[in-house]
Amino acid sequence: MRIIQLFKITSGAVVVDHQNKILLKKDPIRGWELPGGCVEKNETFKEAVIREVKEETGIDIEIIKFCGVSQEVKSNVCNMWWIGMPISGTCQTSNESLEVGFFDLETAFILIENENFKRELITCLNNNRDPIYFE
Repeated sequence: MRIIQLFKITSGAVVVDHQNKILLKKDPIRGWELPGGCVEKNETFKEAVIREVKEETGIDIEIIKFCGVSQEVKSNVCNMWWIGMPISGTCQTSNESLEVGFFDLETAFILIENENFKRELITCLNNNRDPIYFE
């Protein structure tokens, strides 16, 4: 008997403004985190992250760089990570965000309580290599 492993695919972004502040949103369950969410049917990873950031924070972004993939083995989740910059919009909450704002890196690390979320943030910011991405 062959077991098929299904994964949930998400796409998230480290959005950095012109003052080097990081965009965070406060999720009702997980607390402070980077914006992002599930890739929908007939949607590219890039389209998903742009849409999710807008829905969750009110901010329109431009994708600057693909950082890589993180995997949550126990929960069968694969996360695509990007660096983006804001191009328009204003911070707004949604049903997925109790609060939204731009924070310096030190404050972001204080607000984000989940160690995996902190690791994803720092890994994206310290990513000096150019991974391959195909659409």
